Amino acid sequence: MKRMSLVKPVLVAAMLGVGSAQAAPDAAEVLAASPIDEIVEQYPAMLSQGIREGLKSRGEVPPMVADTVGYVVSSSFSAAKIEQRIITDLQARLSSEQLEAVHEWYGTPVARKISAAEIAASAPEAWQNIQARAPELNRKFKGSTKAGMFERFDRAARATESAVDTTIAVQLGLATAMSALSSESVHYEQLEQRIESQRGVLRGVVGQQVYDSYLYTYENISTQEMGLYLDFLESPAGKQFSRVVTSSIQQAVMDPVESIGRQMSRFLSPAPAGGQ
Repeated sequence: MKRMSLVKPVLVAAMLGVGSAQAAPDAAEVLAASPIDEIVEQYPAMLSQGIREGLKSRGEVPPMVADTVGYVVSSSFSAAKIEQRIITDLQARLSSEQLEAVHEWYGTPVARKISAAEIAASAPEAWQNIQARAPELNRKFKGSTKAGMFERFDRAARATESAVDTTIAVQLGLATAMSALSSESVHYEQLEQRIESQRGVLRGVVGQQVYDSYLYTYENISTQEMGLYLDFLESPAGKQFSRVVTSSIQQAVMDPVESIGRQMSRFLSPAPAGGQ
């Protein structure tokens, strides 16, 4: 959704003829047309906040140390690198026809309205509002058409699956940081296996949170507009786009987690005696 400073050769196009065929959009243009780039920009802050609040809620470390861990986590993730991975994977795994179909969808008024709602709801500070309004929205939409559309949305958007992946990344980052702060030596692979084994339990917990977020995000989106959105998500192009984006984000988010423990050890280790 960013405004890209593209130079449009209007005069050249006019000289070559109005009827000349336009090149299909590339993956970078498709990502820019979607809300994904702006949502991804929130990931470092979101992951940092999740781990920082997790440490503080446990009460096992001083608040200052928790804030330090949050800083290390935030600096470990790069939104630009995540976006570049998505672009690379989209370019490799979507056909030019699929890229064009996705680009066309995100250029429609309905898609722009929905994208704006998704971007607003993805901000870390929005989570408190989502939690606060969950009971009200669950009552408001109980038995409604929109509530009935959730399962269809969840399957098509891979929403719960993506949320579980992000939760596992936060939990793994938290466990890695705690391991670095303790005398107990635990290999990263052991932590990963331990947390991954809880995926089924996490899916149940996260599922309700995803539903609450769905009601909050799309509260002002009509059922007709949601229907158009679901038609896009269930189309071959929409399916492949969602599949590639969620897979790319998962891998890009998980890759830096292993290094958090090493960074924490270096950051918190006392200087050698007699060192300058």
